[in-house]
Amino acid sequence: MPSAALLGQSLLSGVFLGALYGLLGLGLSLSWGLLRQINLAHFALAFLGAYLTYQLSGAGIDPLLTLLVIAPAFFIVGAALDWLFARFKVTPFNSLLATFGLTVVIEALIQAIWSADYRKLESPYAAIKFHIGPLYFPFVGLLTLALALALCFGVWALLRYTDLGKAMRAAAEDAPIARAYGIDTVLLGRLLSGLCAAFAGVAGVAIALTYTLTPGQIYAWIGVVFAAVMIGGLGRPLGPLVAGLAIGISEALTMAIAAPAWAPLVSFSLLIVVLLGRTRRA
Repeated sequence: MPSAALLGQSLLSGVFLGALYGLLGLGLSLSWGLLRQINLAHFALAFLGAYLTYQLSGAGIDPLLTLLVIAPAFFIVGAALDWLFARFKVTPFNSLLATFGLTVVIEALIQAIWSADYRKLESPYAAIKFHIGPLYFPFVGLLTLALALALCFGVWALLRYTDLGKAMRAAAEDAPIARAYGIDTVLLGRLLSGLCAAFAGVAGVAIALTYTLTPGQIYAWIGVVFAAVMIGGLGRPLGPLVAGLAIGISEALTMAIAAPAWAPLVSFSLLIVVLLGRTRRA
């Protein structure tokens, strides 16, 4: 058995990884649950945001300040994507196919601009670590956790307590009735789609600060984040965060106790158990 210090550090690593899963899953859960769009391009946008962070940081801009550029730009991209889906009346299944194609296009664009070589953002934040007893708290991990908590709880409060959030939920539940009561469902769709894309940009900054980048990594994240979204529930802002933390902690402890090769089995095993439980209750 590993030492208590190793288990504790693994637990912390799982929390930080799970926070990133939740941050990535937030936009996907909202677009799928409220807009009925299965947006695989969400992952490609996150990695595009990571590469843009890398590029802008190389030009002398602080990595955190790149959010002031990336988030608004991605908001416009997300709103444009919603307009495109509405213009051609794209169904949920067709949105899956269309955004998968868009993912391939974005990956090719990334590879054309930055090549397939590994890229690593050299940031002063990577060297900042806080020490409590035998445990280390990296600043980047704490930042990712703070961003995930702030955005997930912020969106949860928006949907639950504000008129705008209630209108979004009403439009998702029954758009024709919502329009009959004067709710501009088209504008709300543009706004929500833009926010989902902006969240992908925020996740991209966290990825750039934490990981070495390569275009092919886009597909490596899809499975585990999909599992977090399905376990957490569609359209629930806190669901992907809770599920992501559970998956991240389980993976980290599995790597510490057993072997790293077993870690990828955790997310899908949890997904199968949850789906079987829901089926039994139904």
